[in-house]
Amino acid sequence: MDAGSHSDSLDRATEDFLAARPQLFGIAYRVLGSAVEAEDVVQETWLRWQHTDRAKVKEPAAFLTTVATRLAINLAQSARVRRESYVGPWLPDPVDTVQDPQLGAERAEALELAVLLLLEKLNPVERTAYVLRQAFDYPYGRIAEILETTEANARQLVSRGRKHLAAERRERVTPAAHRRLLEVFLSAARTGDLSVLEDVLTADVVSYSDGGGIRGASKIPVIGRTHVSRYLVAFAPRFWPQAEIRWVEANGLPAVLVSMGGTAVALLCLDISTEGIDRIMWVMNPAKLTPYVASLAG
Repeated sequence: MDAGSHSDSLDRATEDFLAARPQLFGIAYRVLGSAVEAEDVVQETWLRWQHTDRAKVKEPAAFLTTVATRLAINLAQSARVRRESYVGPWLPDPVDTVQDPQLGAERAEALELAVLLLLEKLNPVERTAYVLRQAFDYPYGRIAEILETTEANARQLVSRGRKHLAAERRERVTPAAHRRLLEVFLSAARTGDLSVLEDVLTADVVSYSDGGGIRGASKIPVIGRTHVSRYLVAFAPRFWPQAEIRWVEANGLPAVLVSMGGTAVALLCLDISTEGIDRIMWVMNPAKLTPYVASLAG
């Protein structure tokens, strides 16, 4: 091959890869719940693509998706072990979805922090099948190919994911209602208004603080309306007076970025059902906050 055709071939390879990239990242992120790990998967897929006999690949996008998905599953299996030694509650990495609301997918499914957190309970293969079907609308035959299983088993895997989420989550509210309740919650949390907090929290609400052992974040989830509302009231005078607030979007929903002296200290995200606030998620680990803040548009 002469140098000219080689560079054409590499240009074409780069074009094919860049066209598939948002989807590769979107799949890996949903499977892993980590933007950093998803980026690793995308880079490794690119390296493998460069060293593939591309003349034999009929559908570059399908080939790249298969490679990235299998890499993500392998990484998810080792990530589970690493997370067992994580200090305190683990939350997924938040991502800014303003530029790409569906994060490379057909639908903005399996993207909210609470859903990614619940998907952690599935094994990586079940989780991947669910993601490919619900977010990317892949036919079951294609899911079966990627996962090297039968079509009947692919259907079963997706069904298991759906059942798990249906059992763990109540009916959601509209984005406008979500924003309104987040405003009410924020105001009550900042002023330590116990009665309003008790009014907006569900009976079995859970508050998770992911500090990765770095900050004074609670090392265990706080559970139940009474405990959570008292916990919020207790730390209100220490936390909120010097805090600066910025409204942002994270994982497709309104969220609040809290900074102290110009440094981000927490991203507040809520999971809200028609019954009230089910989950309060405080992302405080700088390893997760810093890349999120850097990616914020404008």
